[in-house]
Amino acid sequence: MKNLYLQKSIILYQLNFTLLIIHEIESAFWKEWELFGIYGGLEVFLLFNFLLVLFFIYGFVKFLQRRKAGIIFSLMLSLSGIIAFAIHGIFILAGNKEFTLPISIVILISTFFISIIQAFYTITLINRNKIDLG
Repeated sequence: MKNLYLQKSIILYQLNFTLLIIHEIESAFWKEWELFGIYGGLEVFLLFNFLLVLFFIYGFVKFLQRRKAGIIFSLMLSLSGIIAFAIHGIFILAGNKEFTLPISIVILISTFFISIIQAFYTITLINRNKIDLG
């Protein structure tokens, strides 16, 4: 029972990371690089996502090792989900057609709530000294 927060935090990291990957797959469909005006098109988008996946996998390993870096990665992933929800929400409210399919909305809303819950559990781990912050 004492590792319940850690177990749930691990599941939340995996779930949130999976939602991020699904969102990025969908982003290729909507040509998100055009939405953000990113030069380089699909090639730059794929390179960015390759690095993004490596970045958060590394963070997950550090999280599993109960390292300070893992906490930082977990909080960054949480923040990424909240920011993705906010940015895409602004685009949708501005009338953009991208990310307006029902599944798109479900992914964005799920990412938002999972990110908040993940941040809560991560902060709780810090407060309960379940992570090596040294």
